[in-house]
Formats: sequence, structure tokens, C-alpha cells
Amino acid sequence: MKTIDKTGERVDRVEWHKAVTFQNGLIDMLEKHAKKGRLVYVSGKLQTRRWRKDGEDSDRFSTEILLVPGSRIQFLERPNGTAATQGDGTPADAGHASESPF
Repeated sequence: MKTIDKTGERVDRVEWHKAVTFQNGLIDMLEKHAKKGRLVYVSGKLQTRRWRKDGEDSDRFSTEILLVPGSRIQFLERPNGTAATQGDGTPADAGHASESPF
């Protein structure tokens, strides 16, 4: 994601999100192909959990992307870090996208 810093320059901003799934085929695919820093498009259901640590008075929250049947994952880069694009420069599927349940 590109943002503008205090000096007016455009800079990359990284956001990390937790993705959760219980589908064995999807787990296997992610273990094989998902690596830290690899750009990925994920479409799923947002889920927020609330919990409290023992001995603390305040609640903690965690928002995750729940990957359910019908969710979509598309790698926007090839494993070597180069952008996966079609001939016209638009992002292409790196061969690992899923639009159907696993």
C-alpha cells in the first residue's frame, strides 16, 4: 500500500493480517506457497475475537480473515519476488488462486 509521509513523499506501507482456515487442501497450499513478504490478495470473512489475559482487567481483540469455502487467495508475485503480470501489465494469477472450495 502506498501512503504519503510527512515530507509529502509516497512510501510503501506494509500491513500484516492473520488468515485462518481449517480446510486441509488450503492449509497444504499455503504451507507450500505462502512465504513472509510475498504479496497476496485474500478475500474472506472478517472475524473479530475478544479475550482477556489472566490477571489483566482489559479485553484484547484480534481481527482475522477467515478463509471459508468460496474464499479467494491469489498470489500477486511469483515465488522469486517478481510481479506476476499478464502481457498487458495487469496482475495475473500465479497459478495458485482459488475461487472454489478446497
